[in-house]
Amino acid sequence: MASVKNNPGLLEQALEQRILIIDGAMGTMIQAENLTEADFRGERFADHPSDLKGNNELLSLTKPEVITKIHRAFLEAGADIIETNTFGSSAIAQADYDLSDLAVEQNLAAAKIARQVADEMTARTPDKPRFVAGVLGPTPKTASISPDVNDPGARSISFDALREDYANATRALIAGGVDLIMIETIFDTLNAKAAIFAVKDVFDELGQELPIMISVTFPDISGRVLSGQNPEAFWNAIAHAKPLIVGSNCGRPYREIRPFVEELSNAADCYFSAHLNAGLPNAFGEFDETPEIMEQDYREFASRGFLNLAGGCCGTTPAHIRAIAHACEGVTPRPLPRHEPACRLSGLEAFNITSDSLFVNVGERCNVTGSAKFKRLIMDGRFDEALAVARTQVEDGAQVIDVNMDEGMLDSEAAMVTFLNLIASEPDICRVPIMVDSSKWNVIEAGLKCIQGKAIVNSISLKAGEEEFLTQARLCQRYGAAVVVMAFDEEGQADNLQRRKDICKRCYDLLVGELDFNPNDIIFDPNIFAIATGIEEHNNYAVEFIEATRYIKAELPGALVSGGVSNVSFSFRGNDAVREAIHSVFLYHAIKAGMDMGIVNAGQLAVYDELPSDLRDVVEDVILNRTTDGSERLLELAERYRDTGGAEARVEDLSWREQDVEKRLAHALVKGINTWIVEDAEEARLRFDRPIEVIEGPLMDGMNIVGDLFGSGKMFLPQVVKSARVMKQAVAHLQPYIELDKVGGNSTNGKILMATVKGDVHDIGKNIVGIVLQCNNFEVIDLGVMVHCEKILQVAKDEQVDIIGLSGLITPSLDEMAHVAAEMQRLNFDVPLMIGGATTSKAHTAVKIDPQYDGDVVVYVPDASRSVAVATQLVGVGKEKFVRDLRDEYVLVRERVANRKPREKELSYAEAVANAPQFDWDSYQPPRPSFTGTRVFDEFPLEELVDTIDWTPFFITWELAGKYPKILEDEVVGTQATELYRDARAMLKRIVDEKLLTAKAVVGFWPAARVGSDDIAVYADESRSEPIATLHHLRQQTQKPSGKHNASLADFISPLESVSSDYIGGFCVTTGHGAEELAAEYMAQHDDYNAILLKSLADRLAEAFAEHLHRLVRKELWGYDAAESLSTEDLIREKYRGIRPAPGYPACPDHTEKATLFTLLDATNACGVSLSESFAMTPPSSVSGFYFSHPESRYFAVGKIGRDQVEDLARRKGQSVEELERWLRPNLSY
Repeated sequence: MASVKNNPGLLEQALEQRILIIDGAMGTMIQAENLTEADFRGERFADHPSDLKGNNELLSLTKPEVITKIHRAFLEAGADIIETNTFGSSAIAQADYDLSDLAVEQNLAAAKIARQVADEMTARTPDKPRFVAGVLGPTPKTASISPDVNDPGARSISFDALREDYANATRALIAGGVDLIMIETIFDTLNAKAAIFAVKDVFDELGQELPIMISVTFPDISGRVLSGQNPEAFWNAIAHAKPLIVGSNCGRPYREIRPFVEELSNAADCYFSAHLNAGLPNAFGEFDETPEIMEQDYREFASRGFLNLAGGCCGTTPAHIRAIAHACEGVTPRPLPRHEPACRLSGLEAFNITSDSLFVNVGERCNVTGSAKFKRLIMDGRFDEALAVARTQVEDGAQVIDVNMDEGMLDSEAAMVTFLNLIASEPDICRVPIMVDSSKWNVIEAGLKCIQGKAIVNSISLKAGEEEFLTQARLCQRYGAAVVVMAFDEEGQADNLQRRKDICKRCYDLLVGELDFNPNDIIFDPNIFAIATGIEEHNNYAVEFIEATRYIKAELPGALVSGGVSNVSFSFRGNDAVREAIHSVFLYHAIKAGMDMGIVNAGQLAVYDELPSDLRDVVEDVILNRTTDGSERLLELAERYRDTGGAEARVEDLSWREQDVEKRLAHALVKGINTWIVEDAEEARLRFDRPIEVIEGPLMDGMNIVGDLFGSGKMFLPQVVKSARVMKQAVAHLQPYIELDKVGGNSTNGKILMATVKGDVHDIGKNIVGIVLQCNNFEVIDLGVMVHCEKILQVAKDEQVDIIGLSGLITPSLDEMAHVAAEMQRLNFDVPLMIGGATTSKAHTAVKIDPQYDGDVVVYVPDASRSVAVATQLVGVGKEKFVRDLRDEYVLVRERVANRKPREKELSYAEAVANAPQFDWDSYQPPRPSFTGTRVFDEFPLEELVDTIDWTPFFITWELAGKYPKILEDEVVGTQATELYRDARAMLKRIVDEKLLTAKAVVGFWPAARVGSDDIAVYADESRSEPIATLHHLRQQTQKPSGKHNASLADFISPLESVSSDYIGGFCVTTGHGAEELAAEYMAQHDDYNAILLKSLADRLAEAFAEHLHRLVRKELWGYDAAESLSTEDLIREKYRGIRPAPGYPACPDHTEKATLFTLLDATNACGVSLSESFAMTPPSSVSGFYFSHPESRYFAVGKIGRDQVEDLARRKGQSVEELERWLRPNLSY
């Protein structure tokens, strides 16, 4: 059969079908040949002056038959891919043997040998083609690590030298007939980026492109590359190569680096490989892991769904490869993941800017044109002190560091290289991405050659025309950098709104259309110009930037918006107080319009809410150009603030130091002042009875203020980081005293670890169970909420617990519990696992969780009252019988579930759609809301919610069954219910009177239309031109009695083709702000009762708030039932018109729809409610959902749905069927 060379698609086809196998250790096999110095030399190098034994790559020239034999052995063992014998065939590596000029010849010869052997094997088994990977090794030199500990800026090799060497090798490998290029054993990401650059250059030069494989090595159990990056940061840095395969080789044994290779597999959107060592070398330099050990490791790795390509590295022989091939045989290969579009940057850590990211602060002080101090340090060559400027920026909250060396009296290129090389040696600085800022392209390019992470280039533009613009953009792609694009063309800077729009659109079309530039890596700077200059044309500059931002976010998909914020206040140089006020107000409005990032001094941002009202109002007039005299009024007012100074001057205003210590601590936290924090914390410690009370009292009060300001968009992330630093310093001072305050305990019945699983924030039930167990002399270790599997199991191991208890309330938690059980099985745990929570059940435990774990027993605990009996039996003498009976019961449950027949016949999805309810839309006029868009209710009066509380669920939380108010007179639980109710009313009064909790809400209405059968298009305005979102709903799919319809929430919105114009509403309410803090105070005082009482009341208030707001919507905000007059009991019975269904509940069981709702409402900024990765709301005492006004709208349960509907939903949502099945598992009929 002919060679598979030049058919790269064949390799991808094979990867789609099965897990492929790559060969093992060439070096180990050569070592086994026991070759002599003479063998390495051959006749050709007999007189070479240097020793050559150990130069394995030379054997491709002097002993090609040995290399052929090794290749053949690996192929016969089952390898699909063999690697060329070129690991050290670079001029740099061969210099150790004085053979640099042989590098190209070595690569060519090695490629030809491998090609010939692979083709021979393919001819023998044509149905299994063999492939050749042309190897580019790492070289013995590093581009981002200094070889001299005394000179951290020194480098032993340059990017350009590496690039040239790699390019020469790549040309030879391609000429020799390889099928793919493999950049392997990467321990310095910058070396890899040089290789990628070279390979792509050669592809362009030859007009031929081969697949690229990139393989990194983790040398220890820190989970980082030798040059410091973690797995996701590494992926972000090399993803621009668009590799066919990425993975890990060499390094540690699989079980030591499993979390890191899995993290890399999860981050990568291409095929994934692992070809690892046979353990670590022993004292004799040999590898101890047998083929059987590696087979077991790889079988587990493959079965977990992480592999597309497997093989071996150091120490692995054909026997190992045969075992690995056997382990992977028949195992389904890892499907290619889909990731949310994002700007994915990196330093040592990954930094992803997604659709729900907060504003990104780019530190501005490492700029010689903007900081006199930094300029002076650089001009004087005091680079060590200049590093402190960068470090302070990161500590103050900068998530990206801008570096600019544009100064006429400075060698800008040399200064940029020196400073970036020094930054690379400072992990606390280089953990964040770098923005290389210069007006000179040579300086930018020199900077990019120093950065191992994914950087941002600031900037390129059309100033010199399209040719230069595209050339520079293409180079940014090749270096793997995102790019800031200025609104600047051949005619100059865009100085009005239309020019901003036109230039940004033109640049976007060029980048995306001609270069296939990732739109998420395009960051537009639509020009922030100075306002209040006295020139009338300048008055609208801020407004035009804000409007240009709105245009970019709406019309240029994926693109981000940035800008130099300090420009806007340039007219007020020397008046820091006014400049900071302008920055704060400008950002407040620009961020709302969609501004993603900005170059700011992260340590100097005024808090929007704390600006003096007279100053803020005038600044707002100027920013928004609301009045004709705004500039004049601001100039007059500015004189009053000139002497107050900026942040530094305000620190010197020490009047706040005269207040009592509680207020001083709160002030320090909000302002981020750490000058006196230790002495204030000490004074507070001496005043309070216990040191913990300092944290629970004044410190938490201050952080509550910070949290409220941040949640409402009036305080920015850098300030929060500074506040957190102050908090940490105070806690660090108090911690030793807190430790001394602790007292020991007696022996217990057993030790139980409890946690609410990852993605879930609900803990009331878990806390109740914990209290009950503690009351029965069990020691409980409560890890809290949203706890990752790794932490649960590590703590369980470290603490040697007797039982692990998992809790969860939302449906995705069910899958996470099964995952924890599977991990317990993999790690050979032998302790019982208790399962509980609102969505759990005996059937789910028996069918989905119990089969994952046989190390001990898995027990479903329905409520707190059963927990003691279960735990007692699990640690007592009766365990054996209890376990035996339970397992017998689980067998019966599994059989019953397997044999269960659906109560109703399942329709096809098409049949269900055909049986949808039909409404006369032509004669129906949907009511129009009083406004469209969103409205925020901040600090809603709690007293207005008390009368609408539904008390029945409150008693259910406490496991007291009965309806309110009859439960108060119940013969069995009446006394306890009455006592609980009395305590609850007392606490409720305190909550209301003292405003212990904060109620916030956001409501929105939007024009909407049904599209298709089950989707709802949502529009920004009445033009209904382009949807801003699409809501995807599910339809009942079981056969209904005659006359009954198969309902979907989409039925209640008029279809797009009808004459009526409909609307949809949405809401998010919370009464949880403050609940966790107050509950923590109770817990610290060992008062679990009041902690749980508080949380359960917060939940009831949230539901009451939702009910109260819905009534307000019906009567006023939407106003479709203004005359409604219903009692509280009628409200609880849902006798009103319209509905408010919530994602994750029966009518809308898809939790992921909550993300769209939150985006429409901007819920996180509006009312401080955020979503976990499993779409649980934080604070937990929150409610969200949709509003439907149609008179026929009703609540219903979707129930079971078929695969055909899931497939249709996956198509509509652009997601995989597997991903949707994960979220909809309880509703699947198959």
